[in-house]
Amino acid sequence: MVEVNYLFLHSVRGGLKIARMLVAFMATICFAVNRSHEAFLALVIIEFVITLLFFLLYLLNLQKKLNFLFWPLADAFNSLVGALFLFIVGLCATVIKTVVETLVGGVFCLILCALCIVDAAFLLRKITFNQGAAAGDDNNN
Repeated sequence: MVEVNYLFLHSVRGGLKIARMLVAFMATICFAVNRSHEAFLALVIIEFVITLLFFLLYLLNLQKKLNFLFWPLADAFNSLVGALFLFIVGLCATVIKTVVETLVGGVFCLILCALCIVDAAFLLRKITFNQGAAAGDDNNN
């Protein structure tokens, strides 16, 4: 039986995941309306899907059942790599000033980059590598 972690919804990290999904969705709409470069659209869709999967992982407490991977570290790594790609796409999209939708999508990508960095900072601050498994249970919220 899957248990729902309602505390995650009200936590800072839960709010960051929801904000990341909302901004990625808004960037997707901006890039899709204008029919911008496919790479811009693909990146924000992938960011939305991966963030949604991590959100569901923590919301349904699946990180305790799927313990073959250290999920907070994987999430932090995903956030940092995503931030790098979003920064590049955000800069490329804002440099193209001919279409307003692409410019707005680029601004959303830069905001999403900042949210990814903040999320990674929260994750990396909570991760402790030198403590036992009992201390690792707190790191998942």
